[in-house]
Amino acid sequence: MSSGTITRAATTAPQDQVVRYTFPERAAHWINGLSYGYCMFTGLALFTPYLYWMAAVLGGGSTIRFWHPWAGLVYLVAIFWMHSKWKGDMAPIPEDAGFKKNLKYYVQNQDDKIPAQGRFNAGQKQFYWVMFYSTMILLVTGIVMWFPEVIMKRPGLHWVLTLFVFIHSVTALITIAAFIIHVYMSVWMTPGSMKAMMEGNVSSRWARAHHRLWYEKITGRKS
Repeated sequence: MSSGTITRAATTAPQDQVVRYTFPERAAHWINGLSYGYCMFTGLALFTPYLYWMAAVLGGGSTIRFWHPWAGLVYLVAIFWMHSKWKGDMAPIPEDAGFKKNLKYYVQNQDDKIPAQGRFNAGQKQFYWVMFYSTMILLVTGIVMWFPEVIMKRPGLHWVLTLFVFIHSVTALITIAAFIIHVYMSVWMTPGSMKAMMEGNVSSRWARAHHRLWYEKITGRKS
């Protein structure tokens, strides 16, 4: 007789709960999020004098200049870690088109009018890929900015550093905008999302309401 408990990836969930995120997935997410947060605040402090007061809060200009790129590498490792876990779930599926077409209902919190979604909906996938590909740009431009003397020693290539600083800054601002939307949607727009990322489990009702295709796949039950 079934107890209603679902076991996945050596993790057990309480009665009438399903495992939304395993511990390794949550660890990768929070390491990624915290390292990104540090990079965001230190980067903004270095970006404009109007926000340089953040540098004093975080240890001073020379301190954040030293740790900013190292935190960036931690962020890079964490996003590849997440990618190894979620790349399959982030692949496009036909239902994504239905989500985008009915996006207004998602914004209005009328999930019953949105086609059934997989483990991640189209909006979550879009956020993920924006951050993933932006990270590659930040990596390349950031390495050049980390060792500016290499470029500055080469006559006629000073413009490369200026260009890379511009690209790095614009890309970072894009990720900040996406990050703000992500936090808003997770904390306020979709109640239960933050709890899922903290504890790993969600109720069967929540799973059916927000990610029915995924729920049916992992449980073998039809809603």
